[in-house]
Amino acid sequence: MNRTFWNLLLVSPAILGLSTVACGSALAVESTTTAVADQLATAQPSESQIAALVTEPVAEPVAAAPAASETVAINSSSAVTEQNSAATTSEPAIAPAIGANSTEAEKLAKIEPDTSAAKLQPVTATATAALPQASDLAVPTSLNPAIENAKLPTSVPAAKVEVAQNAPAQLSNPIVPVAPQAQPTEQSGAMSQVTSVSQLSDVRPTDWAFQALQSLVERYGCIAGYPDGTYRGNRALTRYEFAAGLNACLDQVTKLITSSTSTFVTKDDLGVLQRLQEEFAAELATLRGRVDALEARTAELEANQFSTTTKLRGEVIFTASDTFGDGVALKDDKTSTTFGYRVRLNFDTSFTGKDLLRTRLQAVNIPNYGAATATGTNMARLGVDGDSANAFNLDKVFYRFPVGNATVWLGPKGLNLDDVLPITTPFGDGGNGSISRFGRYNPAIFRGPEGAGAAVNYTFGAAKATVGYLASDGDAPNPANGRGVFDGSFSAVAQLNFSLGKVVDLGLSYNRKYDRSGNVGVTSSTGSSLANRPFGQSATVSNNFGLQANIKPSSRFQLGGWIGYTKAEQENDHKAVNVLNRNREATLLNYAVNLSFPDFGKKGNLLGFVFGMPPKVTDSTFLGTNRRRQEDKDTSYHLEGFYRFQVNDFISVTPGVYVILNPEHNNKNDNIWVGVLRTTFSF
Repeated sequence: MNRTFWNLLLVSPAILGLSTVACGSALAVESTTTAVADQLATAQPSESQIAALVTEPVAEPVAAAPAASETVAINSSSAVTEQNSAATTSEPAIAPAIGANSTEAEKLAKIEPDTSAAKLQPVTATATAALPQASDLAVPTSLNPAIENAKLPTSVPAAKVEVAQNAPAQLSNPIVPVAPQAQPTEQSGAMSQVTSVSQLSDVRPTDWAFQALQSLVERYGCIAGYPDGTYRGNRALTRYEFAAGLNACLDQVTKLITSSTSTFVTKDDLGVLQRLQEEFAAELATLRGRVDALEARTAELEANQFSTTTKLRGEVIFTASDTFGDGVALKDDKTSTTFGYRVRLNFDTSFTGKDLLRTRLQAVNIPNYGAATATGTNMARLGVDGDSANAFNLDKVFYRFPVGNATVWLGPKGLNLDDVLPITTPFGDGGNGSISRFGRYNPAIFRGPEGAGAAVNYTFGAAKATVGYLASDGDAPNPANGRGVFDGSFSAVAQLNFSLGKVVDLGLSYNRKYDRSGNVGVTSSTGSSLANRPFGQSATVSNNFGLQANIKPSSRFQLGGWIGYTKAEQENDHKAVNVLNRNREATLLNYAVNLSFPDFGKKGNLLGFVFGMPPKVTDSTFLGTNRRRQEDKDTSYHLEGFYRFQVNDFISVTPGVYVILNPEHNNKNDNIWVGVLRTTFSF
């Protein structure tokens, strides 16, 4: 089909040209024959001899017979055939035309040809014998090639055509049709209909088909380009695309015929288009049917759509997991294999195309391995866990919008630190990244009191600065004393991100956290229990500093990690039992190194490894009941490996395992192994 289309496309100018020459030649034959008949009418009064002369093919026509210039207007596509038929095959029809004036010629053009067998018989030898002698007429040695080779088209379209022609001054010159005027076309959309070949960026004057395209555009204006301003002449096309282009040409030709009397289309052009229309009638009908069906479906969607501004984006996670090891302060493994889920439905709304209002519903039921009934340490927690009692709850509501080079975040619930702070690690997403809670990102910076507040990102060059204030969404709407937006738990953050080309991403962060009394979680349940509450349930202020980096030497390998430093202080608590523990300090440290191999084995896959030390209290002035400083004496290590297999654009399967060496920074505890099989569905 591609070759057929290109042949038709490239030959169409030639077909149009040949049809023009053919029509002109046919009229030239008539004009020449009529001129010869006029001379014979003067020299030989015998009607039978003149009829024989006109009807019988003449080997040597008159060399030079002056003829007055005349204009022939053909108002019907069948008129050309009737006139030529009368001039060459029908003796009774052509005889009255000899020597007739223009009025008689017009009447003759309207006479229906007699197609009976008697009228179509060839001239007999007797008539041939009555030809004039060579001494009476001076004739040239050969016919004009244009007249000799002229043929009439066999297909006669029903469309009404007007052809403007000028009779030549001499018989040796054929009649040439007047070139039609360029018809301007209306452009719909961006580059749908072109009016000049120069509008097509990938068509050059040196291209072998340039003149053919130029002729189609300038004569009829029925070439359509792609929206990006290209023609894509070397690309294969389907029959439906060809049918659509043919339909555009038919529409344009119809406009040329009906809109202006000064623009003319040749009969052969219409014949070719008619044959193409007949050949592709099935495709055109199918195309019209598809358009009608599409319009019906669009109308139905518009009538039943949820919203013109809101899109639903969902994620469903299935997890099968289990732990192996005796756990902390346990004599044997207390866990069994579990199968849990998390469902998130995000309703993303945009009012300007650049802003975002997100409303999230969530239902989750995945075990928390940090519980005393599981492993007894937060170091074993999964990347995604929680329990909503198998019910959907409102999990997140925030609004994000741009202001110049800045992006503003506002949210009364569920606005998290990792939403407003750019992360550098590729393992940050709970559904597609690390399978452990600690392995996702730096807990000193990206975890803390959060949920309600505001933040601003400002971009300048290759750097981005972020400042924000987030209050605990449990305290923010509570007006009780010690709660609210500013008196309850909060996180005040500032971060500066750099991108050194496409190779290195850096982030320098600061997070000042306040955990009110009774709701303390300095490291948000990622390290040891002491690191999470270095002063028990006393109100705690912590200054957290972080450095994150990710190096991408190639598209298939990335090396990254982070280091977090925390300086925690106990708030003045006049209710503290031990007055010696007022205004104490503690130092915490955590770090991690990760290796990632994007597109490992297949595009979209990810092979990842994490090695690090969960948050640890390295120094403290807080004294326990034994009058000893509350510090972690040993060191725990986190070692993780996982492989995300991207089944398709919507489903990924991630098997993985991680081990906690010396849980709770105590080498007396047995190592804990956690195995996970995670399947993520995105839609």
